Amino acid sequence: MNDIKKLGIKGEKFTVKFLKKKKYKILLKNMSCSYGEIDIIAYNKKYIAFVEVKTRSEGQMLDARLSVDYKKRIKIRKTADYFLKKYKTNLQPRFDIAEVTLDTKGKMSINYIENAFGGED
Repeated sequence: MNDIKKLGIKGEKFTVKFLKKKKYKILLKNMSCSYGEIDIIAYNKKYIAFVEVKTRSEGQMLDARLSVDYKKRIKIRKTADYFLKKYKTNLQPRFDIAEVTLDTKGKMSINYIENAFGGED
């Protein structure tokens, strides 16, 4: 496994811990179908959150959230739609982005963006 993949896995684990501290329950991790993949699906009393995790080392030029471009958002929405048709819920769906940063000392931090993009652009 390469270093980028390892960093991504660490970022996803860090995000799961963050969400649990915020009283979310984790439904699925790395859910995929023919439309695409969603890193984390979690819920609380009000929302079902489809979370895209972007992990970067400190000092990278591009903000992690900017790498969730239009094409990626479409894939996430189609995958979420597939999930919601298969598993009915009364919870409000939401698309979140977790920007996880690893600093030079190995410490992780998170910028969690709720409702980072809508159901359509």
